Amino acid sequence: MSALLRETGTKGSKSGGPQLVSLTPAAVMPGGEVELRGSGLMGAGAESCSALPQVTVTGVAATLSLSRPERAVIRVVEGTTSGNVMVQRTGVKASNALALRVASLMSDELHPVANPVVGADGTIYTTISGARGQSVPVSLFSISPGLQKRPFVRGILNATGLAFGPDGFLYVSSRAEGTVYRVSPQGAVTTYATGMGIATGIAFDREGNLFVGDRSGTIFKVGPEKGHLSEAQANSLASGGQVSGEQTGGELGDREIFVYATLEPSVAAYHLAFNDAGTLFVSAPSTSSNQSIYAIDRDGQTSVYYQGLGRPQGMAFDVDGNLYVAASLRGQRGIVRITPDREATLALSGNNLVGLAFLEDGCAVLATRDAIYNVSLGIDGRRLV
Repeated sequence: MSALLRETGTKGSKSGGPQLVSLTPAAVMPGGEVELRGSGLMGAGAESCSALPQVTVTGVAATLSLSRPERAVIRVVEGTTSGNVMVQRTGVKASNALALRVASLMSDELHPVANPVVGADGTIYTTISGARGQSVPVSLFSISPGLQKRPFVRGILNATGLAFGPDGFLYVSSRAEGTVYRVSPQGAVTTYATGMGIATGIAFDREGNLFVGDRSGTIFKVGPEKGHLSEAQANSLASGGQVSGEQTGGELGDREIFVYATLEPSVAAYHLAFNDAGTLFVSAPSTSSNQSIYAIDRDGQTSVYYQGLGRPQGMAFDVDGNLYVAASLRGQRGIVRITPDREATLALSGNNLVGLAFLEDGCAVLATRDAIYNVSLGIDGRRLV
């Protein structure tokens, strides 16, 4: 839709001005496209520049990608904030206003390749993952609710998937090493599981089992540790101290690991998410433009949950059971909402998206290939642990 298309017609223009009926989707990233529906959106006479409307979002002119009397497509430019969309044509009254939510930049110079995660205090954690085998100065950054970005963890090669465990620790996969690390609230790193292949997406179920997506085609299930930690021992770990296996009632790290399911290899990463019923959902980007979201039940049986996406990546559920996935739908990139009835619509338009996470205030954190954004969607996300 990059080229401007025009079509002659007078339908709707007799009213004296444009009228807006709807816009979709209701949220957008800078650079994303929004479709407007209404009447009188373009005047008669395609040969006249005055026939083309000017569309503004919160007073900032948007780029017009397509213009017809009853339909227009705009591209939202950088620097635009959330607010009203209005259409203006020369010599006639401006249209009514419709609200559009525009994502705002929180932090850049990053390299997420999967979902960001949000701590209990609202702190956001994300990665500088780097190319395969590339060592970067900082593996993980934290972004405070006040938007202060700080180095959090160093030394994890190709940090990829992130998830908080039931113990409140942050877990991180390394796709280069096939290892999952456990990170204390103070940033102390210990090894949690090894031999995970090309470890990418990770997620915990309600019982504390960790699931790891191996990009080469395996979903591993890692059982909880045998034994348990007392409050003092947990605090010792959180402070970077050591706890012996004898102190925990079993060898620390002594846990069951087995293959839970197998899928086709992915060209990028596996991304994992659980719903409230305990079903594991998996996206695995490939070179096809008609890709699937898979559902794996508690017995490890795999089925196709939804088919028809382009390069699906990070996923998250809301409290109503709707699945949100960074993907392309009918050629348009963004965040796709898939209802429990398996109906898909675009909830947000935007390019380069790789993942998302919900905040407690109805907002969402969006990860692109090099930045983190925030947008108000009015969605209550599902608690992850």
